[in-house]
Amino acid sequence: IADTLSKQLACDVWVPDIFNGYPLLPVEGMVELMPDRAGVQMSLWNKFKLVFKFLPRIPAFYRSRPAVVDARTIQFVNKIREQKKYDKIGAVGYCYGGSIAARVGSANVLDSIVICHPGPLSDAQINAINIPAAWALAEEDMGISLEMCNQFEALFAAREGKDNYVEYEFVDYKGTAHGFAARPNLSIPNVKEGFEKAIEQTIAWFDKTI
Repeated sequence: IADTLSKQLACDVWVPDIFNGYPLLPVEGMVELMPDRAGVQMSLWNKFKLVFKFLPRIPAFYRSRPAVVDARTIQFVNKIREQKKYDKIGAVGYCYGGSIAARVGSANVLDSIVICHPGPLSDAQINAINIPAAWALAEEDMGISLEMCNQFEALFAAREGKDNYVEYEFVDYKGTAHGFAARPNLSIPNVKEGFEKAIEQTIAWFDKTI
């Protein structure tokens, strides 16, 4: 994904270690537990297995709780802006990173963000975003519901004509589930299409806003 964005946008793309060497969950064994498309429900047994994967990772979650990863992200952005003398910096975040992008979107360190299937966010966090924000959303998402996303879109729309208005867009990708923009099952046509179009959306958004 990073290489594609770098090539298409003709810019540097950085992939920061926001977890500081301690990822929240191992990739191994996660894919088969999580729904890979809309209409697939996680079985009770898979829910139990997911819980058991979470339990030993509680220290990692604490080490990378929102206040910590947000500060880590802000520090990283400030560092590369200073060292590389970038005029503008955008960020795209997926899943947990999508939530980070949304929260850091009010910290006055970024110029534009793309938020892909994030975790839960509050109305206050959405209202605090003060830069252009695009959203790439799954049809069914265990992390954040479309109803909640519709509510967030209404909050952006309510700013129109006001001093705090920022450009925004919300795109729902039919047939997809949480994670489609970062770890898609490319054998499923709707998921493959959603993955590809989410990348196109990201490129178009940064071309437009940065």
